[in-house]
Amino acid sequence: MMLSPIEVALIRALESGIEYSLENAAETSGISKDAVLKAAHLLREKGLADVITKSERRYYLTEEGKEYLEKGLPEERLYEVVKKGENEIDKLKEKFGREFGIALGWLRKKGLAEVDGKFIKLKKEGKFEEREVLEKVKRGESVPEKFLKELLKRKLISFDEKKEIFVKIVKKPETELKEVVRDLTPELLASGAWRGKEFLKYDVRIPSKVVYAAKFHPYERIVRECRKIFLEMGFTEIKGNFVQSSFWNFDALFQPQDHPARDMQDTFYLDDYVELDEEYVEKVSKTHLNGWETGSTGWGGEWSLETAKKLVLRTHTTAITIHYLAKNPEPPVKAFCIDRVYRRESIDATHLPEFDQLEGVVLDRDVGFRHLLGLLKEFFLKMGFEEVRFRPGYFPYTEPSVEPEVFVEGLGWIELGGAGVFRKEVTEPLGIKGKVLAWGLGMGRLAMLRLGMKDLRHLYQPDIGWLRDIPAIMR
Repeated sequence: MMLSPIEVALIRALESGIEYSLENAAETSGISKDAVLKAAHLLREKGLADVITKSERRYYLTEEGKEYLEKGLPEERLYEVVKKGENEIDKLKEKFGREFGIALGWLRKKGLAEVDGKFIKLKKEGKFEEREVLEKVKRGESVPEKFLKELLKRKLISFDEKKEIFVKIVKKPETELKEVVRDLTPELLASGAWRGKEFLKYDVRIPSKVVYAAKFHPYERIVRECRKIFLEMGFTEIKGNFVQSSFWNFDALFQPQDHPARDMQDTFYLDDYVELDEEYVEKVSKTHLNGWETGSTGWGGEWSLETAKKLVLRTHTTAITIHYLAKNPEPPVKAFCIDRVYRRESIDATHLPEFDQLEGVVLDRDVGFRHLLGLLKEFFLKMGFEEVRFRPGYFPYTEPSVEPEVFVEGLGWIELGGAGVFRKEVTEPLGIKGKVLAWGLGMGRLAMLRLGMKDLRHLYQPDIGWLRDIPAIMR
């Protein structure tokens, strides 16, 4: 029988039928513990050895378990009180506080009590063995399995687990052991010691072990790809705070203060306010009220400075790009932002309360709607979507407005965001000189299409199997 050097060393050193710990086997054979384990597994495949894993648990009381051991379980104490005649639920709630629900729940589960209107009624004599079990755990004595499961579930006890591996030679080969050479080293070649040796044979048909290469998370790779495209197109990447004033999140974008998007259902409001730059506030407020000098009639109605000062978790990254344009009003400007936004959304397969947006703006004097469509089409083509179209849309701060769509085999046309040309009611009060092309795209939906996913939540789950199966190079 042909064995590797470590198999030969192990099988010669250990006696048959005796279990050796890894430490003892390593000391006896003169090879490392890792080598012992590897040799033992190889010998097990040949039916010559066995690898045994033994585990031992040591149970101990949690802080809550110690408390209940000292003063009694909640259900035990409630039982004793009710047994003495104090059975009115309202009074018992006041007496037991947060433990009342726990105590009553366990009494009912054990069939010891029932609720009769506003009173608790005992059904039979109570027996509380758990306290004795807790005492046994404290002393380190053995406890029946049924109690262990219950006490672990109630988090009254916990455990440490110790695992130890043993190696046992089942039988020794009847034929002579032949030590084979696994690696042809320079020393063997130089000394000539390789002559007369037998070499380990390798079966090239056996599948090799899968190697999982280190790589970025697939969603991060898509974000990086989008960033690379816009940087190559000459854009500047910008960032901003997650917390914004309502002024920059809504008012500066000519979004009326009674717009449904500002409702508590859509926006996370903070209990705080911030001072605003008067240079912008006066012109923006007048634009809302009567159009200021833009030629518009505005929204009319009322405009509240306090409402504009209120802080929010930004609902879109347009709050960042419009603020950037206000600080850089002279054309040309090309900027984009990929960052997190927050909305009060119900969590489902396509919606999350926080998600990423890809926002971009182009400020120049001689640009128009066709340039916007061309830019977005170029971006989607670079992202691998061959068919792109645009359908009319509506947004309070752009006119004209469109919603870009891409065609995906098996799904049809999928909408990926919104785009348009900023209205003069947005640009002129902020002193922005020229036309502004703007767009906002949902990164999550884009990633879902690229990765062939049906549930957005899966992007954020620690699913190692899925992450390993994603190719290192995506296209």
